[in-house]
Amino acid sequence: MTGTVAARLKELGIELPTPAAAVANYVPFVVTGSLVFVSGQLPLEAGKMAVTGKLGDSVSLDDGVRAARLCGLNLLAQARAAAGGALDRVRLIRLTAFVASTPSFTDQPKVINGASDLMVQVLGEAGRHARVAVGAPALPLDAAVEIEGIFELR
Repeated sequence: MTGTVAARLKELGIELPTPAAAVANYVPFVVTGSLVFVSGQLPLEAGKMAVTGKLGDSVSLDDGVRAARLCGLNLLAQARAAAGGALDRVRLIRLTAFVASTPSFTDQPKVINGASDLMVQVLGEAGRHARVAVGAPALPLDAAVEIEGIFELR
């Protein structure tokens, strides 16, 4: 991994995780033309679920933001794999984010800023993106957040 993004990661003290393997009958990402569709990523840290539960109940806003950032790191790891190890070739197009939350919790956008801010920190202008942030009654493995992404290879 060389280039501007690699230098930015080093400067930020970020080491991307090993991309998570699929746990069912799907693939972690699909490349079609110049687009990379990355499957939903969970807040895994060192291969283990780091943040579980629901926002508005057992999960604080700060922990939700942390969960979104972890999802973002896992998205970047998958995008790097799809780009042959060169994140400088990647531009983020869109994030679709799900936040496990109670019906009265309405700060999903604040939670997902954890991933959005990370993308701009790491990718610079290529990290600015469109997004969707919605609440969900439950997510796989009781994850607090799940995020999928669409990237463009340049």
